[in-house]
Amino acid sequence: MTEVTLHVNGEDYALTLDNRTSLLDALRERLGLTGTKKGCDHGQCGACTLLLDGRRAISCLQLAVAVGDREVTTIEGLASADGELHPLQRAFLAHDGFQCGYCTPGQICSAVGALAEADQGWPSHVTEDVASGVESAAHLDSREIRERMSGNLCRCGAYQGIVDAIESAANSIK
Repeated sequence: MTEVTLHVNGEDYALTLDNRTSLLDALRERLGLTGTKKGCDHGQCGACTLLLDGRRAISCLQLAVAVGDREVTTIEGLASADGELHPLQRAFLAHDGFQCGYCTPGQICSAVGALAEADQGWPSHVTEDVASGVESAAHLDSREIRERMSGNLCRCGAYQGIVDAIESAANSIK
């Protein structure tokens, strides 16, 4: 057992955890933050995607004791303190970017990370000029968005709504 302090959604949580506890299980079972979903528990579906220091992370593969002082942001932490939804959350609602909703938290967190990566100029596998990268998230086309979101599966097949939502929100996220 190891004593750790997790920094989640702007709050600190002191926990005593088995060293083998995944970040996903610590969030869901110890902190009651059930927005992050357990899908495959093998890092293959993306349902457990969250943000670790603003970058996408698969929480079922991340040991909670290894998180250290990094900031964890889950779907519960994306909305503002006054309850206003994040622009991507609003876009998913407006563009029907979900059906059953199970994958939606991971899709939204992944999209937040993907747009941030694009704003930093990071290329993807389909970027035409990898050396130059991309200009910004606002310049992503549906092909780029699909590639950047390819690690997140949706069994319902709501992909077009997801892509539309991300495309719509790309201009409003700073």
